[in-house]
Amino acid sequence: MLEAPARNRLASSARTLFFVLLAAVFLGLSSTHAANNTLQRGNGAEPETLDVHKSSGVPEANIQRDLFEGLVAESADGSLVPGVAESWTLSDDGTVYTFRLRKDAKWSNGDAVTADDFVFALRRGVDPAVGSSYAFILWPIDNAEAITKGQVKELERMGVEAVDAHTLKVTLKAPTPYFIGMLTHHQAYPVHRKTLEQHGDKWTRPGNLVSNGAYQLAEWVPQSHVRLERNPHYWDAANVRIDAVVFHPTENRSAELKRYRGGELDVTADVPIDQIEWVEKNLGDQFHNTAYLGTYYYALNLTKAPFRDRPGLRNALAMAIDREILTGRVTKGGEIPAYAWVPPGVNQYAGAKVPWAGLSKAERLARARKLYAEAGYSKDKPLKVQILYNTSDSHKRIAIAVGGMWKQALGVQTELFNQEWKVYLTTRKAKQFEALRAGWIGDYNDANTFLELLKGDVGTMNPAGYANAEYDALMRKAEKETDLKVRAGLMQKAESILLEDMPIIPIYHYTTQHLVNPRVKGWVDNVMDVHPTRHLSLAP
Repeated sequence: MLEAPARNRLASSARTLFFVLLAAVFLGLSSTHAANNTLQRGNGAEPETLDVHKSSGVPEANIQRDLFEGLVAESADGSLVPGVAESWTLSDDGTVYTFRLRKDAKWSNGDAVTADDFVFALRRGVDPAVGSSYAFILWPIDNAEAITKGQVKELERMGVEAVDAHTLKVTLKAPTPYFIGMLTHHQAYPVHRKTLEQHGDKWTRPGNLVSNGAYQLAEWVPQSHVRLERNPHYWDAANVRIDAVVFHPTENRSAELKRYRGGELDVTADVPIDQIEWVEKNLGDQFHNTAYLGTYYYALNLTKAPFRDRPGLRNALAMAIDREILTGRVTKGGEIPAYAWVPPGVNQYAGAKVPWAGLSKAERLARARKLYAEAGYSKDKPLKVQILYNTSDSHKRIAIAVGGMWKQALGVQTELFNQEWKVYLTTRKAKQFEALRAGWIGDYNDANTFLELLKGDVGTMNPAGYANAEYDALMRKAEKETDLKVRAGLMQKAESILLEDMPIIPIYHYTTQHLVNPRVKGWVDNVMDVHPTRHLSLAP
């Protein structure tokens, strides 16, 4: 009889152990499911910042597209769809938009997303005190440009108004055909005012950031990853099928390919130039090579010697680059040799070309050497140029090729200099370079997204510090022109002036190269290269 309790305790302990082991099995299954339902994305450079009004690069935009949602959003194929605004109307004169916001739109902390959130964010986007490099994106809105330039001091005079909690009115200074597309840009995202006021510059850190998109920020380990998890308060959360997405900075494309082949990544940001042929042969069904609304170019610093007031010298360098050899033998990704700034395929626009586009290679080189000599340079007195690029094997290979072409054709001596993304952006903004590797991706499908970048009043985002009064006047006319054919003609004239001045050297029009694991479903190639995680799913 004395032993019975002991036997009972043993039986109880056995049952406890059984349930503990059973729970561990289920927890293991749950953990495996969670891991399997996490998307691992290569994402280029380490993010500069997640502040929607202070970022400027594609790596940041990819993350922000999952964290935030504007009035208008993008579908899986990049087309425009309602975002926070479920509908909108436009006045007969084309200058007043009235947006009806979803009543079930919420922030990740459960607060309602209101028209006041958009008013606050849009005003912040043009506030000179914030100093956003992208403020010019919002200049179509009445008084936005004047506020950015300090001509109007009161933010309240910007043409944005919260009619009520779920109605936003936006007044433009003139009809703007691309305005709705522009609203998908991070500059037009809402901001949670209480969070920003409470945390100041630290409002975008994990634990602080309150977002309104399909995902919320869970973790940010610099130079390692940014982890986002589903936002349960997102208005369409029931249709978000991926639990988490991890963005990995992947500046070394060869290392990224190894990680992809090792199963560490589901999607790559790019494919190494020297591996494209192998990838096409061995991973063809996983390789996505698509036309992209963007231009790869070199910017020449016009704020100082040797390129200030020397369009002839700038054109000489542009003519000496053999774009067909560069895209055919170096990049090898189907890129289109660029003899224009605006890429082909832009809506309602037939672009201009450089005046020498129709010359033979021999004729171009002869003219380039003549312009080079007229600028005071020769083999005995060569031009010395430093090429700055953000760290990347691909950019390095292109810079080596361009430097070699300049050397062979003209005798130019080049020095290559690379910087990590954040440092590179600071150097670029401060105009502390001679020649700069750069790329511009259209923020919306309209020629204006390319041409406005070179306006003299844009500020630090103008890569070369270019300013031409005739160019600016044509662009101002185009901004107010309602006849689309006349508008396109004005922009074409402006682009012709730009290509004669050559402050930037277009090299090629982009294609995008990604590797996408077959378990990723819902991926749709598109010219904007936007792939919000909310539209994707993962097969088991």
